[in-house]
Amino acid sequence: MYLQGQLQQVFDALYLLGVIDPVLEKDWVNELTRLPEFKYELNQVVDLVNNHSGDFLDLSEKLKTYQRQTLEYLAMEVAREFAEYHTRQQTH
Repeated sequence: MYLQGQLQQVFDALYLLGVIDPVLEKDWVNELTRLPEFKYELNQVVDLVNNHSGDFLDLSEKLKTYQRQTLEYLAMEVAREFAEYHTRQQTH
């Protein structure tokens, strides 16, 4: 499961939905223990994001149909991808 494309657009859509700030305050280690319960839906939302070509408002509307916890896992994945991207940029 890897996000592709416009990470900033996904971040903006999740921020608009109010997902980002609460995720930043959570204990991710604890939250990730529940990930297997949401793995199927998370894979679906990652596929949606990877295949989406509209603007972030359209993406936001589509993301609204998913469970809040799934969107929080998506936000964690966006953060991980951003961190990996910036790490690669700093090492080159």
